[in-house]
Amino acid sequence: MALKTYKPYTPTLRQKSSLDYSEITTNKPEKSLTVGLSKKAGRDNFGRISIRRRGGGHKRAYRIIDFKRDKVGVPGVVRTIEYDPNRTANIALVFYADGEKRYILAPKGVKVGTTVLSGPEAPITVGNALPLKAIPLGLEVHNVELNLGKGGQMVRSAGGSATVAAKEGDYVTLRLPSGEMRMVFGECYATIGTLGNEDHMNVNLGKAGKSRHLGRRPKVRGVAMNPIDHPHGGGEGKTSGGRHPVTPWGKPTKGSKTRSKKKPSGKFIVKRRK
Repeated sequence: MALKTYKPYTPTLRQKSSLDYSEITTNKPEKSLTVGLSKKAGRDNFGRISIRRRGGGHKRAYRIIDFKRDKVGVPGVVRTIEYDPNRTANIALVFYADGEKRYILAPKGVKVGTTVLSGPEAPITVGNALPLKAIPLGLEVHNVELNLGKGGQMVRSAGGSATVAAKEGDYVTLRLPSGEMRMVFGECYATIGTLGNEDHMNVNLGKAGKSRHLGRRPKVRGVAMNPIDHPHGGGEGKTSGGRHPVTPWGKPTKGSKTRSKKKPSGKFIVKRRK
């Protein structure tokens, strides 16, 4: 999708850009595949804020996505390409030969009328889902499973793809978008191709109100607070904080590694992310 700019009738429109949604074929989701989505505003099950700066935003319906791609051997035809407010990638509504309808993540190049298939015998074409061991080296994949049968967990956002870099024994090594090299069990499924809507990263919101529509609340800098509220707060006049960046609770931030070295899955990481 291309970006759309605006004639600057207002100062906001001078900076604003948005997607032109030329690939979207309908603005109404399949009702049988949507459920209500209650607002959490960043609260956990205790009612405490666990993710800051969340709240408000436009009402959404959740689209049930088929991350498992477990319709093995049943061909399906893409009927619509749709916008999904819950993710950066677009989604595709697939009508399967047995009458079932499912949403999948829409890869780049998949259009209305494209046939998709899952299974070890599926052709090596964009949109088909196969076990990683059946995918040739050098191909781009997305929606990658980490645990067999659990459904895709990695590489699901707009424009994302991982590269099949090597195969050794029961495991396949992938180069992830972060630069990490990771071994994944060869029976785990992945979908061929790069996810569409790659221009999502180039959108300029243009005004603070657009962030509020998306459910994002304002961020207050620590150096603008009092010492009681933040380790960077206080001081005479304007200060830079006087120390390396930390959270309000004193934990290092902005580049500090947070992954536990004792995590069992660490042994599958061949090369850490940058």
